[in-house]
Amino acid sequence: MQRSDKRNITEKIYRNIPIILLFISILNEIDFNNLGLKYFSFNFSYILIFYYSLKKEEGLGYVLIFTAGLFNDVIVGTPMGISSLIYLLLCGSAAYLRNITLRPSLIKDWIFFLITLLILNSLSFLILILIFNFEINYLDQIINIIFTFLFYFVFSFIFDFLGIFFLGKYYVKWKFWY
Repeated sequence: MQRSDKRNITEKIYRNIPIILLFISILNEIDFNNLGLKYFSFNFSYILIFYYSLKKEEGLGYVLIFTAGLFNDVIVGTPMGISSLIYLLLCGSAAYLRNITLRPSLIKDWIFFLITLLILNSLSFLILILIFNFEINYLDQIINIIFTFLFYFVFSFIFDFLGIFFLGKYYVKWKFWY
């Protein structure tokens, strides 16, 4: 009986780690300029939301993701609701990919993540520029998209390791290349 209680606690911890990481990453607004790395930035929240919306049936929860987007808008200084819209569209695209995929593979998910990043960032840029006359540094945004795309691959292995560590079984259903 004690073993099942321990298992339930670890599952609850594992279930809440992505939500905690999402809010920490949004509230910190990590900047690598202090380290002397001017052209190094990536959007960890995009990676986290896409991965857990794709790999977990229940996802992170749409209300929590919407709230995280509102927090992001307040911290970054963008108009209210833009990040929430982008986060929810990211969730929707990951859920769509999960439902249409017969044989999951990391490479297919990675390519779909790139296409989703490009579409959502284009939509965000259009809204910010055409409606709100927001100034955007395109070079910084391109670098951010490239590093976000590249780091999805790395963080997918880290998140899989966390799942194996906390759940004690191999729960990953995709293969690297299929």
